Amino acid sequence: MTRAALPGSQFPNGNLWKILPLALLVCATFVLPAFAQEKEKLWRTLSVSGRGVETIPTTLAQVSLGVEIQGKTAQEVQQDAARRSSAVVAFLKSQNVEKLQTTGIRLNPVYSYTNNVQQITGYAAINTVSFSIPTEKAGTLLDDAVKAGATQINGISFVANDEAIAAARKQALKEATQDAQQQADAVFSALGFKPKEVVSIQVNNATPPPPPMFLRAEAAKVANASTPVVGGEQEVEASVTLQISY
Repeated sequence: MTRAALPGSQFPNGNLWKILPLALLVCATFVLPAFAQEKEKLWRTLSVSGRGVETIPTTLAQVSLGVEIQGKTAQEVQQDAARRSSAVVAFLKSQNVEKLQTTGIRLNPVYSYTNNVQQITGYAAINTVSFSIPTEKAGTLLDDAVKAGATQINGISFVANDEAIAAARKQALKEATQDAQQQADAVFSALGFKPKEVVSIQVNNATPPPPPMFLRAEAAKVANASTPVVGGEQEVEASVTLQISY
């Protein structure tokens, strides 16, 4: 049976059906290898995670202190606490402390229990502030803050300054990248494979806050003594994950 040629076709009568399978085969020849290469690149990859840690000295003390007043009436204790807190804040400002802020204002009733009966016997007001100061100045400043009216030293922790942390983070990232690359090289060498290219990079910064070193004291215990304050070190950590094709 003879098939009629398509109108306007350059192919001889009936030859189109012979050429069409060949054209599809040529098209598949170009498409399939590209698809296979993409699958190979996706499947033949190695993922490695590197870690870098930099240790830097802490130079800033982050301090929390406050004023606690107890009395018979709420108005009495609140006014007394406000007066003494204002004196403490004025002193801290005169010392050019950084990041000074109010962190708490509380007024609570004080209860007593007699024969299982609860009664209000007075009120307690607590005002707290926090600030940062160079570590070497913290001890003297705490003593003077107590003299200015502070009755509580609630906590102190030590950190490095922002510039030092940023520089340490960059160095930790370099170390993490080198660590990941060295791990990959060791694996490829052991298996006899050759790495091709890095197809994915994931950066995971992790700079955990330093563990706080808490100091709790009452005014009567520190007023006549010099408070020793010694900083420490802070770790800045970073991790990098590389995905390498082979």
